[in-house]
Amino acid sequence: MPLYHTTLTCAGLTDAEAADAPADIEEEFRQRPWHQNVRCRWDGRLLWLEAHNDYDEDGEALLDEFRDVVIACVRASETIRFEIVSVRPVPIGA
Repeated sequence: MPLYHTTLTCAGLTDAEAADAPADIEEEFRQRPWHQNVRCRWDGRLLWLEAHNDYDEDGEALLDEFRDVVIACVRASETIRFEIVSVRPVPIGA
């Protein structure tokens, strides 16, 4: 079964809103073991999430869960937007 590496973003957060978001989001995804190698980071403009799974070839399932987790963990004052940046197969043995 192939493994997929998905990269997502969330835009529309302030620095203050996003300050604790990466750690909180990674903690929440530890409760979702069907996603592996989950990494979340804030670059000052976008909240980035990267993860592997073996079933989500279009990234929509991870996007739905990311959206749910961000809404639960972050008190956004403005409208936030989510995007699937890329989904690519992980080479066997990587």
